[in-house]
Amino acid sequence: HGIIFSLIPEWLQGTLIRNGPGLFSLGETRYNHWFDGMALLHSFTIKKGEVTYRSKYLRGDTYNSNTQANRIVVSEMGTMAYPDPCKNIFSKVITFLSHTIPDFTDNCANNIIKYGNDYHATSETNYIRKIDPITLDTQDKVDYLKYLPANIVASHTHYDTEGNSYSMGTCIAEKGKTKYLLFKVPGGSKSDGSPPLKSAEVVCTVPCRSLLTPSYYHSFGMTDNYFVFIEQPLKLDILKMATAYLRRVSWASCMKFHPEDSTLIHLIDRKTKKEVGIKFYTGAMAVFHQVNAFEDDGHVVFDVICYDDNSLYEMFYLDKLKEQMGADTTYCKPKCKRFVLPLNDMGETGEDLVKLKYTTASAVKEKDGKVLCQGEVLCDGVELPRINYNFNGKKYRYSYMCCVDISPVAKKIVKFDAETKQQIEWTGGDGFASEPVFIPRPDAVEEDDGVVLTSIINAKPAQGGFLLVLDGKSFKEVARACIDVDFHMDMHGYFIPDSTERKNQDNPRAMKMFLNMILISCLEIKYVLV
Repeated sequence: HGIIFSLIPEWLQGTLIRNGPGLFSLGETRYNHWFDGMALLHSFTIKKGEVTYRSKYLRGDTYNSNTQANRIVVSEMGTMAYPDPCKNIFSKVITFLSHTIPDFTDNCANNIIKYGNDYHATSETNYIRKIDPITLDTQDKVDYLKYLPANIVASHTHYDTEGNSYSMGTCIAEKGKTKYLLFKVPGGSKSDGSPPLKSAEVVCTVPCRSLLTPSYYHSFGMTDNYFVFIEQPLKLDILKMATAYLRRVSWASCMKFHPEDSTLIHLIDRKTKKEVGIKFYTGAMAVFHQVNAFEDDGHVVFDVICYDDNSLYEMFYLDKLKEQMGADTTYCKPKCKRFVLPLNDMGETGEDLVKLKYTTASAVKEKDGKVLCQGEVLCDGVELPRINYNFNGKKYRYSYMCCVDISPVAKKIVKFDAETKQQIEWTGGDGFASEPVFIPRPDAVEEDDGVVLTSIINAKPAQGGFLLVLDGKSFKEVARACIDVDFHMDMHGYFIPDSTERKNQDNPRAMKMFLNMILISCLEIKYVLV
Protein backbone atom coordinates (compact mmCIF):
# COMPACT_ATOMS: atom_id res chain seq x y z
CA HIS A 1 0.00 0.00 0.00
CA GLY A 2 1.24 3.48 -0.83
CA ILE A 3 1.55 6.37 1.57
CA ILE A 4 -0.76 9.04 0.13
CA PHE A 5 0.16 12.70 0.18
CA SER A 6 -2.88 14.92 -0.47
CA LEU A 7 -6.25 13.53 -1.53
CA ILE A 8 -6.86 11.39 -4.59
CA PRO A 9 -10.18 12.37 -6.26
CA GLU A 10 -13.05 10.15 -5.16
CA TRP A 11 -14.12 9.50 -8.75
CA LEU A 12 -10.73 7.99 -9.66
CA GLN A 13 -11.32 4.24 -9.25
CA GLY A 14 -9.49 1.58 -11.22
CA THR A 15 -6.16 -0.05 -12.02
CA LEU A 16 -3.23 1.29 -14.02
CA ILE A 17 -1.22 -1.62 -15.44
CA ARG A 18 2.26 -0.88 -16.75
CA ASN A 19 4.64 -3.08 -18.70
CA GLY A 20 8.34 -2.93 -19.48
CA PRO A 21 11.69 -4.70 -19.21
CA GLY A 22 12.70 -5.57 -15.64
CA LEU A 23 15.33 -8.33 -15.61
CA PHE A 24 18.53 -7.85 -17.59
CA SER A 25 20.87 -10.68 -16.58
CA LEU A 26 20.63 -14.37 -15.79
CA GLY A 27 23.62 -16.22 -14.37
CA GLU A 28 26.69 -15.07 -16.25
CA THR A 29 24.74 -13.80 -19.27
CA ARG A 30 23.16 -10.39 -19.79
CA TYR A 31 21.08 -8.67 -22.39
CA ASN A 32 22.65 -6.13 -24.73
CA HIS A 33 19.61 -3.91 -25.18
CA TRP A 34 17.12 -2.41 -22.71
CA PHE A 35 14.14 -3.49 -24.88
CA ASP A 36 15.26 -7.14 -24.51
CA GLY A 37 14.89 -7.41 -20.71
CA MET A 38 12.44 -9.88 -19.17
CA ALA A 39 8.94 -8.35 -18.93
CA LEU A 40 7.93 -6.98 -15.55
CA LEU A 41 4.26 -6.13 -15.04
CA HIS A 42 3.22 -3.73 -12.32
CA SER A 43 -0.07 -2.20 -11.32
CA PHE A 44 -1.48 0.59 -9.19
CA THR A 45 -5.02 -0.12 -7.98
CA ILE A 46 -6.82 3.02 -6.83
CA LYS A 47 -9.86 2.51 -4.63
CA LYS A 48 -11.53 4.93 -2.23
CA GLY A 49 -8.48 7.18 -2.08
CA GLU A 50 -6.01 4.34 -1.44
CA VAL A 51 -3.37 2.93 -3.79
CA THR A 52 -2.23 -0.69 -3.78
CA TYR A 53 0.89 -1.61 -5.74
CA ARG A 54 1.67 -5.04 -7.18
CA SER A 55 4.37 -6.34 -9.53
CA LYS A 56 5.16 -9.69 -11.14
CA TYR A 57 7.39 -10.96 -13.88
CA LEU A 58 5.60 -12.22 -16.97
CA ARG A 59 6.16 -15.95 -16.61
CA GLY A 60 5.99 -17.06 -20.23
CA ASP A 61 7.95 -19.79 -22.00
CA THR A 62 10.90 -17.44 -22.45
CA TYR A 63 11.04 -16.54 -18.76
CA ASN A 64 10.73 -20.18 -17.70
CA SER A 65 13.41 -21.42 -20.13
CA ASN A 66 15.87 -18.72 -19.13
CA THR A 67 15.37 -19.11 -15.38
CA GLN A 68 15.56 -22.92 -15.50
CA ALA A 69 18.85 -22.73 -17.41
CA ASN A 70 20.03 -19.73 -15.35
CA ARG A 71 21.26 -18.18 -18.56
CA ILE A 72 19.74 -16.46 -21.60
CA VAL A 73 18.70 -19.25 -23.96
CA VAL A 74 15.97 -17.46 -25.95
CA SER A 75 17.04 -14.76 -28.41
CA GLU A 76 15.63 -11.24 -28.35
CA MET A 77 15.81 -8.45 -30.94
CA GLY A 78 19.11 -7.03 -29.72
CA THR A 79 20.57 -10.12 -28.02
CA MET A 80 21.20 -13.41 -29.80
CA ALA A 81 21.34 -16.44 -27.50
CA TYR A 82 23.63 -19.34 -28.36
CA PRO A 83 23.55 -23.01 -27.30
CA ASP A 84 25.18 -24.15 -24.11
CA PRO A 85 28.82 -25.08 -24.95
CA CYS A 86 28.27 -28.37 -23.12
CA LYS A 87 25.63 -29.45 -25.65
CA ASN A 88 26.62 -32.10 -28.18
CA ILE A 89 27.13 -31.30 -31.85
CA PHE A 90 23.73 -32.77 -32.82
CA SER A 91 21.91 -30.38 -30.46
CA LYS A 92 23.92 -27.48 -31.83
CA VAL A 93 22.94 -28.32 -35.43
CA ILE A 94 19.25 -28.54 -34.49
CA THR A 95 19.52 -25.19 -32.70
CA PHE A 96 21.15 -23.57 -35.71
CA LEU A 97 18.47 -24.90 -38.04
CA SER A 98 15.64 -23.77 -35.78
CA HIS A 99 17.04 -20.25 -35.75
CA THR A 100 16.97 -20.02 -39.56
CA ILE A 101 13.17 -19.73 -39.29
CA PRO A 102 13.01 -18.68 -35.65
CA ASP A 103 10.23 -19.35 -33.21
CA PHE A 104 10.14 -15.90 -31.69
CA THR A 105 10.17 -14.99 -28.04
CA ASP A 106 7.03 -14.58 -25.94
CA ASN A 107 8.76 -12.03 -23.71
CA CYS A 108 6.02 -9.46 -24.17
CA ALA A 109 7.59 -6.41 -22.51
CA ASN A 110 6.12 -3.50 -24.44
CA ASN A 111 2.43 -2.80 -23.90
CA ILE A 112 -0.94 -3.96 -22.59
CA ILE A 113 -3.71 -4.45 -25.13
CA LYS A 114 -7.32 -5.54 -24.80
CA TYR A 115 -9.03 -8.00 -27.14
CA GLY A 116 -12.64 -8.70 -26.27
CA ASN A 117 -12.66 -8.74 -22.47
CA ASP A 118 -9.15 -10.21 -22.24
CA TYR A 119 -5.99 -8.28 -21.41
CA HIS A 120 -2.66 -9.20 -22.94
CA ALA A 121 0.99 -8.31 -22.55
CA THR A 122 2.45 -7.72 -25.99
CA SER A 123 5.65 -6.98 -27.85
CA GLU A 124 5.85 -7.20 -31.66
CA THR A 125 6.29 -10.88 -32.43
CA ASN A 126 3.46 -13.26 -33.32
CA TYR A 127 3.03 -14.11 -29.63
CA ILE A 128 1.11 -12.29 -26.92
CA ARG A 129 0.37 -13.43 -23.36
CA LYS A 130 -3.01 -13.22 -21.69
CA ILE A 131 -2.76 -11.87 -18.13
CA ASP A 132 -5.03 -11.53 -15.13
CA PRO A 133 -5.43 -7.74 -14.74
CA ILE A 134 -6.01 -8.06 -10.99
CA THR A 135 -3.35 -10.56 -9.87
CA LEU A 136 -0.99 -9.99 -12.86
CA ASP A 137 -0.70 -13.77 -13.20
CA THR A 138 0.49 -15.03 -16.59
CA GLN A 139 -2.13 -17.01 -18.47
CA ASP A 140 -2.53 -18.40 -22.02
CA LYS A 141 0.05 -17.98 -24.73
CA VAL A 142 -1.71 -16.66 -27.84
CA ASP A 143 -0.26 -17.09 -31.32
CA TYR A 144 -1.55 -14.59 -33.92
CA LEU A 145 -0.59 -17.04 -36.67
CA LYS A 146 -3.36 -19.42 -35.58
CA TYR A 147 -5.93 -16.80 -36.52
CA LEU A 148 -4.28 -14.41 -38.99
CA PRO A 149 -1.37 -14.47 -41.47
CA ALA A 150 0.60 -12.02 -39.31
CA ASN A 151 4.26 -12.71 -38.55
CA ILE A 152 4.74 -9.34 -36.85
CA VAL A 153 2.05 -7.30 -35.07
CA ALA A 154 2.39 -3.72 -33.83
CA SER A 155 2.11 -3.31 -30.07
CA HIS A 156 -0.30 -0.36 -30.26
CA THR A 157 -4.00 -1.01 -30.79
CA HIS A 158 -6.98 1.29 -31.34
CA TYR A 159 -10.44 0.90 -29.82
CA ASP A 160 -13.80 2.24 -30.97
CA THR A 161 -16.74 3.28 -28.81
CA GLU A 162 -18.31 -0.18 -29.19
CA GLY A 163 -15.30 -1.89 -27.64
CA ASN A 164 -13.89 -3.32 -30.89
CA SER A 165 -10.11 -3.44 -31.25
CA TYR A 166 -8.12 -2.60 -34.39
CA SER A 167 -4.55 -3.81 -34.88
CA MET A 168 -1.99 -3.94 -37.65
CA GLY A 169 0.38 -6.73 -38.69
CA THR A 170 2.80 -7.76 -41.43
CA CYS A 171 2.40 -10.91 -43.51
CA ILE A 172 5.83 -11.84 -44.88
CA ALA A 173 6.30 -13.50 -48.29
CA GLU A 174 3.02 -15.43 -48.35
CA LYS A 175 2.45 -16.75 -51.88
CA GLY A 176 5.25 -14.51 -53.11
CA LYS A 177 3.77 -11.35 -51.58
CA THR A 178 4.51 -9.32 -48.48
CA LYS A 179 1.67 -7.15 -47.22
CA TYR A 180 0.45 -5.17 -44.25
CA LEU A 181 -2.96 -6.03 -42.85
CA LEU A 182 -5.37 -4.20 -40.60
CA PHE A 183 -7.65 -6.42 -38.57
CA LYS A 184 -10.58 -6.01 -36.23
CA VAL A 185 -11.31 -8.01 -33.09
CA PRO A 186 -14.93 -7.66 -31.88
CA GLY A 187 -15.49 -6.46 -28.31
CA GLY A 188 -17.05 -8.51 -25.54
CA SER A 189 -16.72 -12.20 -24.71
CA LYS A 190 -17.69 -15.26 -26.71
CA SER A 191 -20.38 -17.45 -25.17
CA ASP A 192 -18.27 -20.55 -25.85
CA GLY A 193 -15.24 -19.06 -24.06
CA SER A 194 -13.09 -19.12 -27.21
CA PRO A 195 -10.21 -16.62 -27.58
CA PRO A 196 -11.27 -13.19 -28.92
CA LEU A 197 -8.82 -13.51 -31.83
CA LYS A 198 -10.86 -16.44 -33.14
CA SER A 199 -13.36 -13.81 -34.31
CA ALA A 200 -10.72 -11.56 -35.86
CA GLU A 201 -11.42 -10.30 -39.36
CA VAL A 202 -9.07 -8.63 -41.83
CA VAL A 203 -10.41 -5.15 -42.59
CA CYS A 204 -7.99 -4.37 -45.42
CA THR A 205 -4.50 -5.07 -46.75
CA VAL A 206 -1.78 -2.80 -48.12
CA PRO A 207 0.92 -4.24 -50.41
CA CYS A 208 4.50 -3.79 -49.24
CA ARG A 209 6.68 -1.84 -51.68
CA SER A 210 9.42 -4.49 -51.37
CA LEU A 211 9.01 -8.25 -50.98
CA LEU A 212 11.77 -8.99 -48.47
CA THR A 213 12.29 -5.64 -46.75
CA PRO A 214 9.00 -4.65 -45.11
CA SER A 215 8.78 -1.41 -43.18
CA TYR A 216 9.00 -1.49 -39.40
CA TYR A 217 6.16 0.30 -37.60
CA HIS A 218 5.04 0.60 -34.00
CA SER A 219 1.63 2.30 -34.31
CA PHE A 220 -0.90 3.70 -36.79
CA GLY A 221 -3.70 6.28 -36.85
CA MET A 222 -7.47 5.93 -36.91
CA THR A 223 -10.31 8.41 -37.46
CA ASP A 224 -14.05 7.80 -37.80
CA ASN A 225 -13.68 7.06 -41.52
CA TYR A 226 -9.99 6.37 -42.18
CA PHE A 227 -6.88 4.50 -41.10
CA VAL A 228 -3.50 6.19 -41.56
CA PHE A 229 -0.41 4.00 -41.99
CA ILE A 230 3.13 5.32 -42.41
CA GLU A 231 5.36 3.03 -44.49
CA GLN A 232 8.70 4.42 -43.45
CA PRO A 233 12.19 3.71 -44.80
CA LEU A 234 13.13 1.91 -41.56
CA LYS A 235 13.14 -1.62 -42.92
CA LEU A 236 13.59 -5.20 -41.77
CA ASP A 237 15.78 -7.29 -44.07
CA ILE A 238 14.13 -10.72 -43.93
CA LEU A 239 17.00 -12.61 -45.60
CA LYS A 240 19.52 -11.12 -43.22
CA MET A 241 17.27 -11.97 -40.28
CA ALA A 242 17.08 -15.58 -41.47
CA THR A 243 20.88 -15.85 -41.42
CA ALA A 244 21.56 -13.66 -38.37
CA TYR A 245 22.05 -16.61 -36.02
CA LEU A 246 24.54 -18.27 -38.37
CA ARG A 247 26.40 -14.98 -38.74
CA ARG A 248 26.34 -14.50 -34.95
CA VAL A 249 24.70 -11.08 -35.11
CA SER A 250 21.47 -9.80 -33.60
CA TRP A 251 18.20 -9.38 -35.48
CA ALA A 252 18.40 -5.68 -34.68
CA SER A 253 21.43 -5.42 -36.96
CA CYS A 254 19.11 -6.48 -39.80
CA MET A 255 16.94 -3.40 -39.35
CA LYS A 256 18.26 -0.47 -41.36
CA PHE A 257 17.19 3.11 -41.98
CA HIS A 258 17.35 4.18 -45.65
CA PRO A 259 17.61 8.00 -45.78
CA GLU A 260 17.57 7.95 -49.59
CA ASP A 261 14.03 6.55 -49.64
CA SER A 262 10.80 8.45 -49.22
CA THR A 263 8.14 7.79 -46.59
CA LEU A 264 4.78 6.64 -47.96
CA ILE A 265 1.62 7.70 -46.14
CA HIS A 266 -1.27 5.32 -46.80
CA LEU A 267 -4.81 6.60 -46.25
CA ILE A 268 -7.34 3.76 -46.06
CA ASP A 269 -11.09 4.27 -46.30
CA ARG A 270 -12.78 2.27 -43.52
CA LYS A 271 -16.02 1.95 -45.50
CA THR A 272 -14.61 0.75 -48.84
CA LYS A 273 -11.72 -1.07 -47.08
CA LYS A 274 -9.38 0.23 -49.76
CA GLU A 275 -6.73 2.92 -50.06
CA VAL A 276 -7.86 6.26 -51.38
CA GLY A 277 -6.64 7.01 -54.88
CA ILE A 278 -4.25 9.81 -53.87
CA LYS A 279 -0.60 8.81 -53.35
CA PHE A 280 0.85 10.74 -50.40
CA TYR A 281 4.53 10.78 -49.49
CA THR A 282 7.09 12.79 -47.55
CA GLY A 283 10.84 12.74 -46.89
CA ALA A 284 12.66 10.01 -45.01
CA MET A 285 11.76 9.84 -41.33
CA ALA A 286 11.44 7.30 -38.52
CA VAL A 287 8.18 7.18 -36.58
CA PHE A 288 7.31 5.11 -33.52
CA HIS A 289 4.29 6.82 -31.96
CA GLN A 290 1.30 8.61 -33.41
CA VAL A 291 -0.40 11.23 -31.24
CA ASN A 292 -3.83 11.46 -32.86
CA ALA A 293 -5.61 11.76 -36.21
CA PHE A 294 -8.84 13.51 -37.12
CA GLU A 295 -10.89 14.76 -40.05
CA ASP A 296 -11.55 18.43 -40.72
CA ASP A 297 -13.23 20.07 -43.72
CA GLY A 298 -12.11 17.59 -46.37
CA HIS A 299 -8.72 16.82 -44.81
CA VAL A 300 -7.24 14.16 -42.55
CA VAL A 301 -4.89 15.68 -39.97
CA PHE A 302 -2.28 13.31 -38.57
CA ASP A 303 0.08 14.17 -35.68
CA VAL A 304 3.14 11.97 -35.08
CA ILE A 305 6.44 11.90 -33.21
CA CYS A 306 9.20 11.59 -35.80
CA TYR A 307 12.99 11.36 -36.03
CA ASP A 308 15.50 12.11 -38.75
CA ASP A 309 17.02 8.62 -38.43
CA ASN A 310 16.91 5.45 -36.32
CA SER A 311 19.48 6.49 -33.72
CA LEU A 312 16.84 6.20 -30.97
CA TYR A 313 17.14 2.41 -30.94
CA GLU A 314 20.91 2.67 -30.64
CA MET A 315 20.57 4.91 -27.59
CA PHE A 316 18.92 2.11 -25.61
CA TYR A 317 21.81 -0.35 -25.68
CA LEU A 318 22.52 -0.85 -21.99
CA ASP A 319 26.13 0.32 -22.20
CA LYS A 320 25.02 3.56 -23.87
CA LEU A 321 22.24 4.09 -21.33
CA LYS A 322 24.81 3.99 -18.54
CA GLU A 323 26.89 6.60 -20.35
CA GLN A 324 23.85 8.88 -20.69
CA MET A 325 23.12 8.71 -16.97
CA GLY A 326 26.51 10.17 -16.20
CA ALA A 327 27.06 12.81 -18.88
CA ASP A 328 25.42 14.84 -21.63
CA THR A 329 25.29 13.00 -24.95
CA THR A 330 24.53 14.05 -28.49
CA TYR A 331 20.99 12.99 -29.22
CA CYS A 332 18.69 13.23 -32.23
CA LYS A 333 15.69 14.99 -30.67
CA PRO A 334 12.27 13.92 -31.90
CA LYS A 335 9.78 16.39 -33.34
CA CYS A 336 6.01 16.34 -32.97
CA LYS A 337 4.85 17.00 -36.54
CA ARG A 338 1.44 17.62 -38.03
CA PHE A 339 0.75 16.24 -41.50
CA VAL A 340 -2.40 17.11 -43.46
CA LEU A 341 -3.80 14.81 -46.14
CA PRO A 342 -6.37 16.49 -48.43
CA LEU A 343 -9.16 14.14 -49.47
CA ASN A 344 -9.53 15.93 -52.82
CA ASP A 345 -6.57 16.28 -55.21
CA MET A 346 -8.36 18.55 -57.67
CA GLY A 347 -5.85 21.29 -58.35
CA GLU A 348 -2.98 22.45 -60.52
CA THR A 349 0.50 20.95 -60.47
CA GLY A 350 2.53 22.75 -57.81
CA GLU A 351 -0.58 23.82 -55.88
CA ASP A 352 -0.79 23.38 -52.11
CA LEU A 353 -3.98 21.37 -51.57
CA VAL A 354 -4.21 22.12 -47.84
CA LYS A 355 -6.94 24.69 -47.18
CA LEU A 356 -6.92 24.67 -43.37
CA LYS A 357 -5.96 28.03 -41.89
CA TYR A 358 -4.59 26.85 -38.54
CA THR A 359 -1.60 24.87 -39.84
CA THR A 360 1.47 25.48 -42.00
CA ALA A 361 1.55 21.83 -43.12
CA SER A 362 1.42 21.53 -46.88
CA ALA A 363 0.46 18.92 -49.50
CA VAL A 364 1.71 19.89 -52.96
CA LYS A 365 0.49 18.15 -56.08
CA GLU A 366 3.31 17.00 -58.39
CA LYS A 367 3.48 16.29 -62.12
CA ASP A 368 3.01 12.54 -61.70
CA GLY A 369 -0.11 13.10 -59.61
CA LYS A 370 1.56 12.22 -56.30
CA VAL A 371 1.20 14.59 -53.37
CA LEU A 372 4.29 15.70 -51.46
CA CYS A 373 3.46 16.38 -47.81
CA GLN A 374 5.53 18.61 -45.56
CA GLY A 375 4.75 18.53 -41.86
CA GLU A 376 4.38 21.42 -39.44
CA VAL A 377 6.59 21.12 -36.35
CA LEU A 378 4.25 21.57 -33.39
CA CYS A 379 6.95 21.10 -30.76
CA ASP A 380 10.11 19.07 -30.22
CA GLY A 381 11.90 17.02 -27.58
CA VAL A 382 8.80 14.99 -26.68
CA GLU A 383 7.86 11.30 -26.75
CA LEU A 384 5.40 8.71 -25.43
CA PRO A 385 2.32 10.82 -26.24
CA ARG A 386 -1.08 10.16 -24.68
CA ILE A 387 -4.38 12.01 -25.10
CA ASN A 388 -7.87 11.95 -23.67
CA TYR A 389 -8.86 8.79 -25.57
CA ASN A 390 -12.47 10.00 -25.78
CA PHE A 391 -11.02 12.38 -28.41
CA ASN A 392 -9.17 9.70 -30.33
CA GLY A 393 -9.91 10.13 -34.04
CA LYS A 394 -11.51 13.51 -33.35
CA LYS A 395 -10.30 17.10 -33.38
CA TYR A 396 -8.37 17.66 -30.17
CA ARG A 397 -6.11 20.16 -28.42
CA TYR A 398 -4.18 18.49 -25.64
CA SER A 399 -1.53 15.81 -25.46
CA TYR A 400 0.54 14.62 -22.50
CA MET A 401 4.11 13.55 -23.18
CA CYS A 402 7.54 12.86 -21.74
CA CYS A 403 10.19 15.56 -22.19
CA VAL A 404 13.17 13.99 -23.94
CA ASP A 405 14.94 17.11 -25.16
CA ILE A 406 18.27 16.14 -23.56
CA SER A 407 18.05 12.36 -23.30
CA PRO A 408 15.57 9.63 -24.30
CA VAL A 409 15.14 8.99 -20.57
CA ALA A 410 12.62 11.59 -19.32
CA LYS A 411 12.95 13.66 -16.16
CA LYS A 412 9.95 15.87 -16.97
CA ILE A 413 6.48 15.47 -18.45
CA VAL A 414 4.59 18.08 -20.40
CA LYS A 415 1.05 19.09 -21.33
CA PHE A 416 0.98 20.47 -24.88
CA ASP A 417 -1.78 22.58 -26.40
CA ALA A 418 -1.81 22.05 -30.18
CA GLU A 419 -4.01 25.12 -30.67
CA THR A 420 -1.94 27.72 -28.79
CA LYS A 421 1.39 25.79 -28.92
CA GLN A 422 1.77 26.43 -25.19
CA GLN A 423 3.44 23.89 -22.90
CA ILE A 424 3.13 23.29 -19.16
CA GLU A 425 5.85 21.18 -17.56
CA TRP A 426 6.04 19.13 -14.41
CA THR A 427 9.48 18.19 -13.16
CA GLY A 428 10.37 15.89 -10.31
CA GLY A 429 13.99 16.84 -9.80
CA ASP A 430 16.27 13.85 -10.24
CA GLY A 431 13.49 11.29 -10.76
CA PHE A 432 12.67 9.61 -14.06
CA ALA A 433 9.12 9.83 -15.40
CA SER A 434 7.14 7.15 -17.20
CA GLU A 435 4.58 7.67 -19.96
CA PRO A 436 1.78 9.98 -18.67
CA VAL A 437 -1.72 8.47 -18.92
CA PHE A 438 -4.77 10.76 -19.01
CA ILE A 439 -7.95 9.63 -17.21
CA PRO A 440 -11.07 11.74 -17.99
CA ARG A 441 -13.41 12.71 -15.17
CA PRO A 442 -16.78 10.92 -15.51
CA ASP A 443 -19.31 13.07 -17.41
CA ALA A 444 -16.57 15.62 -18.23
CA VAL A 445 -17.35 18.06 -21.02
CA GLU A 446 -13.97 19.76 -21.45
CA GLU A 447 -11.18 17.77 -23.05
CA ASP A 448 -8.63 18.29 -20.26
CA ASP A 449 -11.03 17.73 -17.36
CA GLY A 450 -9.45 14.77 -15.60
CA VAL A 451 -6.14 13.64 -14.14
CA VAL A 452 -2.80 12.46 -15.47
CA LEU A 453 -1.12 9.41 -13.92
CA THR A 454 2.59 8.67 -14.18
CA SER A 455 4.99 6.59 -12.13
CA ILE A 456 8.19 8.30 -11.00
CA ILE A 457 11.36 6.27 -10.59
CA ASN A 458 13.52 7.81 -7.88
CA ALA A 459 17.14 8.42 -8.89
CA LYS A 460 18.02 7.34 -5.34
CA PRO A 461 16.59 3.80 -5.25
CA ALA A 462 16.71 3.55 -1.46
CA GLN A 463 13.98 6.20 -1.32
CA GLY A 464 11.50 4.29 -3.50
CA GLY A 465 9.26 5.71 -6.21
CA PHE A 466 5.73 7.04 -6.36
CA LEU A 467 2.58 7.24 -8.43
CA LEU A 468 1.97 10.87 -9.34
CA VAL A 469 -1.52 12.31 -9.88
CA LEU A 470 -1.65 15.62 -11.78
CA ASP A 471 -4.65 17.80 -12.58
CA GLY A 472 -5.37 17.58 -16.31
CA LYS A 473 -6.12 21.31 -16.61
CA SER A 474 -3.54 23.07 -14.46
CA PHE A 475 -0.97 20.23 -14.63
CA LYS A 476 -0.33 20.80 -10.94
CA GLU A 477 0.19 17.98 -8.48
CA VAL A 478 -3.02 16.63 -6.92
CA ALA A 479 -1.55 13.73 -4.96
CA ARG A 480 1.23 11.19 -4.88
CA ALA A 481 1.35 7.65 -3.53
CA CYS A 482 4.84 6.86 -2.27
CA ILE A 483 5.71 3.17 -2.37
CA ASP A 484 8.80 1.68 -0.78
CA VAL A 485 9.78 -0.20 -3.93
CA ASP A 486 12.50 0.32 -6.53
CA PHE A 487 10.49 0.92 -9.70
CA HIS A 488 11.87 0.06 -13.12
CA MET A 489 11.57 2.23 -16.20
CA ASP A 490 8.76 0.83 -18.30
CA MET A 491 7.25 1.24 -21.74
CA HIS A 492 3.47 1.67 -21.84
CA GLY A 493 0.41 1.40 -19.63
CA TYR A 494 -3.34 0.77 -19.72
CA PHE A 495 -5.90 2.10 -17.24
CA ILE A 496 -8.86 -0.18 -16.43
CA PRO A 497 -11.70 1.74 -14.74
CA ASP A 498 -13.40 -0.03 -11.86
CA SER A 499 -16.26 -1.97 -13.50
CA THR A 500 -18.94 -1.16 -10.93
CA GLU A 501 -18.04 2.53 -10.93
CA ARG A 502 -17.89 2.57 -14.71
CA LYS A 503 -21.34 1.01 -15.13
CA ASN A 504 -22.88 3.60 -12.84
CA GLN A 505 -20.99 6.49 -14.45
CA ASP A 506 -21.35 5.44 -18.08
CA ASN A 507 -25.11 5.11 -17.89
CA PRO A 508 -26.53 7.59 -15.37
CA ARG A 509 -29.89 7.58 -17.19
CA ALA A 510 -30.18 3.81 -16.78
CA MET A 511 -29.27 4.12 -13.10
CA LYS A 512 -31.94 6.82 -12.64
CA MET A 513 -34.55 4.62 -14.35
CA PHE A 514 -33.51 1.70 -12.14
CA LEU A 515 -33.94 3.78 -8.98
CA ASN A 516 -37.33 5.02 -10.23
CA MET A 517 -38.41 1.42 -10.79
CA ILE A 518 -37.44 0.57 -7.20
CA LEU A 519 -39.39 3.59 -5.96
CA ILE A 520 -42.47 2.63 -8.01
CA SER A 521 -42.23 -0.98 -6.78
CA CYS A 522 -42.09 0.23 -3.17
CA LEU A 523 -45.17 2.41 -3.73
CA GLU A 524 -47.02 -0.56 -5.27
CA ILE A 525 -46.11 -2.77 -2.28
CA LYS A 526 -47.30 -0.06 0.10
CA TYR A 527 -50.57 0.20 -1.83
CA VAL A 528 -51.18 -3.55 -1.64
CA LEU A 529 -50.44 -3.61 2.10
CA VAL A 530 -52.89 -0.78 2.71
